Amino acid sequence: MSATWRKHSACRGIDPEVFYPVTDEEADAAKAVCELCPVREACLEHALANREREGVWGGTTERERRRIHRQRRKSA
Repeated sequence: MSATWRKHSACRGIDPEVFYPVTDEEADAAKAVCELCPVREACLEHALANREREGVWGGTTERERRRIHRQRRKSA
């Protein structure tokens, strides 16, 4: 997948530290940015396809992405 979606991301220009919270509970600020993002789904799919292990991607934490992977395996 081409990463041209990044040009349209709501997080562009925001301090990356916001998207790498220490705990899932601290991810709310990043998720708030993701809620308004026009490319949220592309970002999430990128994170899932590349097994991003850290950070908030597409409005999800690493734990939430693991859950999505499990759900998709079950329904496949």
